Amino acid sequence: MFDKETYVQRRALLKKNIGSGVLLFLGNDEQGLNYEDNAFRYRQDSTFLYYFGLSFAGLSAIIDIDEDKEIIFGDELTIDHIVWMGTQPTLKEKSERVGIRETLPSVAIISYLHKAVQKGQTVHYLPPYRPEHKLKLMDWLGIPPARQEGSVPFIRAVVAQRNYKSAEEIAEIEKACDVTADMHIKAMEVIRPGMYEYEVVAEMNRVAEMNNCELSFPTIATINGQTLHNHYHGNKIKSGDLFLIDAGAELPSGYCGDMSSTVPADKTFTSKQRAVYEIQNAMHLESVKALRPGIPYMEVYDLSARVMVEGLKGLGLMKGNADDAVREGAHALFYPHGLGHMMGLDVHDMENLGEVWVGYNGQPKSTQFGRKSQRLAIPLEPGFVHTVEPGIYFIPELIDMWKEGKKFTDFINYDKLEEYRDFGGIRNEEDYLITETGARRLGKKIPLTPEEVEALR
Repeated sequence: MFDKETYVQRRALLKKNIGSGVLLFLGNDEQGLNYEDNAFRYRQDSTFLYYFGLSFAGLSAIIDIDEDKEIIFGDELTIDHIVWMGTQPTLKEKSERVGIRETLPSVAIISYLHKAVQKGQTVHYLPPYRPEHKLKLMDWLGIPPARQEGSVPFIRAVVAQRNYKSAEEIAEIEKACDVTADMHIKAMEVIRPGMYEYEVVAEMNRVAEMNNCELSFPTIATINGQTLHNHYHGNKIKSGDLFLIDAGAELPSGYCGDMSSTVPADKTFTSKQRAVYEIQNAMHLESVKALRPGIPYMEVYDLSARVMVEGLKGLGLMKGNADDAVREGAHALFYPHGLGHMMGLDVHDMENLGEVWVGYNGQPKSTQFGRKSQRLAIPLEPGFVHTVEPGIYFIPELIDMWKEGKKFTDFINYDKLEEYRDFGGIRNEEDYLITETGARRLGKKIPLTPEEVEALR
């Protein structure tokens, strides 16, 4: 938690930006894994954390702008809770830590909301992403789940604050990035042919837990890097494999890191692996060089794609004009995701509020394959924290589908591509802060060039 005044100021700015109405904040509840008392790891809603700072289950809150009230709703622990969970501060003591003086029992929120509606007040809420949120909105406000889209003024006001990271937030994110880097470096050090993927993951988890961190998302650690979100860890690593890692640490404060790396199972890359790796490396380095205030991140994405096309032309896999190939979407056979996303209290920051608001400022997203997965398109501004993660992948099923449909034959050499169909995938990722004059990498440097990776092997 930050100092009490941080949360007081955040709420004051939010009230000023919205102007009137009642703001409803739904905290997260415990969720049973396979029965109620055996729960998933608890994680508080990030917007609740941002404005109220309390990582406890069973809380909700209201900011009544019209009545100038800020209330946290929750229930005090019973003796049964204390027996199993130990002594804890009272709800009032917890709330006072973040500058909230008024607390009420959980059930009281229903009558409060009903009275607000009867008075003609607008009740603002954010798009729900958990089943219990949807049930509460239906019970408390009578809104069926199919119509629970959230309040656009509330969404935009939250985005307008959370997109810009303060100095204390940046310090937390950098701590998370340091641990994240150590997780990747440890994995690079231990990977050997004959190990199982889960053995590498265990070493990474050990680094996180030794630093009192959780994982910011389920770890990707796989010899099948062509599958973008591969969470299976049961394969045996073989000589000749490429091993793709995408993993991050989350601090107790909730702030995250997110990095990717790709490493050969052997001590060195094969000549084919190195050639593709160097193209991906060039995509990454050119993207980083372009980072500065004012540049639309979609332009940086296009730059990374053009660099890839030119590189793959050198291997005989693509042909034709690179600008045309990227504009028409031919590059997405090898690069089917975006260049990066905002990062902070969520590893994909505020994704539940909608990418159209967070990364596009309300403008429509492209529907083109590959480009539609770009989460951040708006001009970069000082205070933004985001990832840079271009990739190159050889996905057999996608190759076969495009070849059969004769897609982009002016740009793709399908005959040559057969030599690479079992290659796998390569992704490297770092986290950057946009500054007044450019950009700064957050966290320790992880090996990036082929030489740096091989030196660690």
